[in-house]
Amino acid sequence: QVHLVESGGGLVQAGGSLRLSCAASGLTFTNFAMAWFRQAPGKERDFVALISRSGGSADSADAVKGRFTISRDNGLNMVYLQMNSLKPEDTAVYYCAARFSLTGSTTRNAGAFPYWGQGTQVTVSS
Repeated sequence: QVHLVESGGGLVQAGGSLRLSCAASGLTFTNFAMAWFRQAPGKERDFVALISRSGGSADSADAVKGRFTISRDNGLNMVYLQMNSLKPEDTAVYYCAARFSLTGSTTRNAGAFPYWGQGTQVTVSS
């Protein structure tokens, strides 16, 4: 059974930084592409960033490009999201997601990710 657990969320002032972590278990981690999504109150769940199963390629949404960095440690079954220069509009629940991908293909489509964590709240004050 795949289990994803996020941590690292919290309250931070605008301009500050946070590092989110996602611990994965119950899967062969190197067979899975990993991603972060976020959902603000009253809004749809949006793509934030993704990383291929090898970590060799990554993609991020325009809204966070240059500020957020996704990475993974395949030895620890962990994926991270380093968030710098945070803005109030980054306030949301952040979710870790996993998608089986032997081909190494990636997608920003949330519907293509069958496995999700419970989410961690990030609040950025102005």
